[in-house]
Amino acid sequence: MGDPSGIGGEISVKAYEDAREVADIIVVGDADVMRRSMQICDVGFAVNAIDTVSEAQFEAGVLDVLDVDNVDSTNHDWGDLREEYGKASLEYIERAIDLASDGDIDGIVTAPINKQSTQMAGSDHAGHTGLLAARTGVMTYSMMLIEENLRVTHVSTHVPLREACDLVTTENVLDTIRVTQDGLCDLGLEDPTIAVAGLNPHASDGGLLGDEDLEEIAPAVVRAQKEGIDVEGPKSPDTVYVQAARGNYDCVVSMYHDEGHIPIKLLGFGKGGEVSGVNMTVGLPIVRTSVDHGTAFDIAGEGIASPRSMVDAINVAAMAVQNR
Repeated sequence: MGDPSGIGGEISVKAYEDAREVADIIVVGDADVMRRSMQICDVGFAVNAIDTVSEAQFEAGVLDVLDVDNVDSTNHDWGDLREEYGKASLEYIERAIDLASDGDIDGIVTAPINKQSTQMAGSDHAGHTGLLAARTGVMTYSMMLIEENLRVTHVSTHVPLREACDLVTTENVLDTIRVTQDGLCDLGLEDPTIAVAGLNPHASDGGLLGDEDLEEIAPAVVRAQKEGIDVEGPKSPDTVYVQAARGNYDCVVSMYHDEGHIPIKLLGFGKGGEVSGVNMTVGLPIVRTSVDHGTAFDIAGEGIASPRSMVDAINVAAMAVQNR
C-alpha cells in the first residue's frame, strides 16, 4: 500500500479493475486506510480484510486487503510526514517480501513510500530496493526503469554523486550487466542487446575527459561479451538513450541515478497529466516492480492521482512471473 499518508491507497484502488485482468490482487496494508481511499475515489468496492492469503476471495467488486492494521484510523490524515507512517510502510514491505519468499504470492508491486518517514522509523535503507535485497540475502541487484521502448539499469542509485563515481568499478559494472541480462529475459526478451553508458562526457572522449571509461567500464564490457552477452560500450551518455528509445538497444546500463532517471522521466512524466513508467528490481529471487513516482503528499487525499504507473507495474510483474 505504501505510505499511509500518500497516494498509494488511491492508485491501488483505481488500478484494481485493470489489474484483475492479469493477476489476482491482494493489497498488503491497512484496511481502514484502503476504505478511506475508496471514499475519496468514489469507488464502491467492498473490502475483504484478511489475515492470510488463503482467505482471499479474488472476486469482482471485492478488494482483498491483508490487514496489517497498523494505522490509527482516528488520527489518520493525508500528506503528513510521520514516523509511524514510515514504520507502517516498512511493515507492509517486509510482510510482502516474506510472502513472496515463502511462495504464498507470485510477485510484489510496491506503491510509493516516503524515505524521510522510513528513516525516521529507523530504516537503514534509502528506499525499497536495499531493503528487498537485504531481506532476500542478495548482494548483486539493480534498479531497472521501464518507459515504452526505453529501459535503463543503474550501477548505483541513492548515493551522493561523489560516491557514485567511486562505485564505477569493473566488477560493479559487470555485475550490473549480468543482472540486466537476467531482467530482460524476465521481460521475455530472449536475445537482448545492451548498451553501457559512459560515466564522463562523450565516454571520456578517448581519455581526454577522465579515465574511468577506459579503465573500469570498457573491461567490464569485454568480459561480459566473452560470457556471451550482447553488450556494447561505453557509449556517450548524451546520445545512447536516444538510440535505445528508438529501439537500437533493449536496455542501457547507467552509471548513476540521474544519468538513467532523467531520460526515463522525460518520456514518462506529463502525458496528459499522467505519470507512467515502471521500476523493476533485477537480481532478486522474487519478482518485484513498483510505480516510478513518489508519495505525492501535495495531492494525496484528493482522489486525483493517476493510476497509470501502477497499472503498468502490475502488468510488468505479471509478465515477469509468467516468464520465470
